[in-house]
Amino acid sequence: MSDILSWLEDEGKDVKFVKLVFSDIFGMLRGFYIPVEEFEDALKDGKGFDGSSIAGFARIEDSDLTARPDKNAFYVLPWSYDGYRIAYVLCDVLKDNRPYEGDPRYVLKRALERARQKGYDNVYAGVEMEYFYFKDSCSPMPIDNGKYFDSMEDFYGFVRKQTMMGLEEMGITAECDHHEVAMSQHEIDLKYSDALKIADEIMLFRFLTKEYARRNGIYATFMPKPLNGHNGSGMHIHQSLWKGGRNAFFDENDEHYLSSDAKSYIAGLLQHINEITALLNQWINSYKRLVPGYEAPVYKVWGVGNRSALIRVPKYEKGKEKAMRIELRSPDPAANPYFVMASMIIAGLKGIEKGYELPEPYQKNVYALSADEKEKIKRLPENLEIALNELRESELAKEILGSHIHSRFIELKEKEIEEYKGAADLNDIKVTQYEIERYYPML
Repeated sequence: MSDILSWLEDEGKDVKFVKLVFSDIFGMLRGFYIPVEEFEDALKDGKGFDGSSIAGFARIEDSDLTARPDKNAFYVLPWSYDGYRIAYVLCDVLKDNRPYEGDPRYVLKRALERARQKGYDNVYAGVEMEYFYFKDSCSPMPIDNGKYFDSMEDFYGFVRKQTMMGLEEMGITAECDHHEVAMSQHEIDLKYSDALKIADEIMLFRFLTKEYARRNGIYATFMPKPLNGHNGSGMHIHQSLWKGGRNAFFDENDEHYLSSDAKSYIAGLLQHINEITALLNQWINSYKRLVPGYEAPVYKVWGVGNRSALIRVPKYEKGKEKAMRIELRSPDPAANPYFVMASMIIAGLKGIEKGYELPEPYQKNVYALSADEKEKIKRLPENLEIALNELRESELAKEILGSHIHSRFIELKEKEIEEYKGAADLNDIKVTQYEIERYYPML
């Protein structure tokens, strides 16, 4: 705490306001500003706020909550406003001076504590964030015809570079950027870090990406599937468990260099993926991406180096055991990152705890299989209603979320589904006008 306060007094004198930010139940960044002079008190005691209007938080009769800044999640925005700057700090939400059960960040903290109790010192994750640049926030109008790894250094490539440099100035490392497969689709990858830090960084990344787009007169969206006939956007998550300073997923004596823990962790994800899909893909529009034919993972298989599989194990390079990891490819960038991380960790740990057996890797190109071959493979839920029913009945999901968020998430998603059914067919795989009006300006 004293380090931040000393920095503000010595080097950060142009920081005049601090925004205390946190996640609502859907992973939307919420918060309020305080003058920098109030920040020391906020670090000690937190700042109270009314949680009754925050999605998934308290009812109006029980809504006095406190935002307590996490001194390890303090970021100064990379631009100034008329000569002064603003800092963002991620907060834990408290009620009666105890962790609030409706706080998504607390959900992830519980999952990480469970990993520690099992002997794992760290859970590391890195993310590939896909998104689109469009003309404005009214409708998804493509503004470039670029293709995957397009080498042309156009205006949109420079907007990506601005975003990466802004992230770097905030202390967030982006290690790669490029054009994606669809027109107007782009990707920036965040370097691996511990799971809580990377979830915080995803929250800030989405804000920063949108802000740099706005400053350049365009619109960035993390809507999973904004364009019919084109690929949607994923949030591929690389992850590994560490124990005693060593990568617990690595075994030099295994054919695929996977430890028994890694195999059971993958098996846990495969076993429970349907139960947690509503958290990894939380919007009706998410399931317009999860259809065959557009490179999104649909079938529940894993493979080594197989980018058509739901779970990919990157091929091991000799001497790089630290890099041994698995990649889950189904989450999309509009999900709540705290729920995504927590659900993967708990599902994987369940596989380790129960000693789940991992099936043989699937090395075929799943996209190229015949219809008969695909019929033999289990697939992910086909729409949000199916996924939500899996979440509702899942004891694991209740374990991950806690009773408050589990019931509130289901309640709010049921309402969303009913509203959609009044306007469109839930089983229609095409992006509807309702989705453009409902999700596009928000995501």
